Amino acid sequence: MLEGLMKDMRTRMDKCIDAFRHELGGLRTGRASADLLAPVMVDAYGSQMPLAQCGSVSVADSRLLVVSVWDKSVVSAVEKAIRDAGLGLNPQVDGQNIRLSLPDLTAERRQELVKLARKYAEQGRVAVRNVRRDGMDELKKLQKDGEISEDDARRASDQVQKITDDFVASVDKVLADKEKDILHV
Repeated sequence: MLEGLMKDMRTRMDKCIDAFRHELGGLRTGRASADLLAPVMVDAYGSQMPLAQCGSVSVADSRLLVVSVWDKSVVSAVEKAIRDAGLGLNPQVDGQNIRLSLPDLTAERRQELVKLARKYAEQGRVAVRNVRRDGMDELKKLQKDGEISEDDARRASDQVQKITDDFVASVDKVLADKEKDILHV
């Protein structure tokens, strides 16, 4: 019973870390990456949809992304979505392709990206702590219902805290690596 709870918590915390990494993937580091456009939502066909559902993104070289839009009728919507995404990119339309030249990052822009990465990291830590809270609540419920003893609950509580600390440290390490990428390109 407790093993299942711990396994469930680890799985949920892994998902928190994956979501955090996905958020960071959208931050520029100076080299072109298809993940940069992952958060872009396009207003097409009467709804908001991820850019990946409107076309494919490829890396032409270290400073150039090319978006190949599948449907000619949504090219302007994709262009507008990229322009409005706040990524500092200026799309150039070439038929059904959109070229995105990545300008060099200024020191000021790098600092803004680091602040944003730290904000994402804090959200990741909060998500991990929310999973811990849910786990602790479940332990209290099991103890109250008499399914586990007070000693077992205390040991499990210590284990939950250790798991949480490990995942928070993982968030911090991922953040440190991303900061290094942003600042030292």
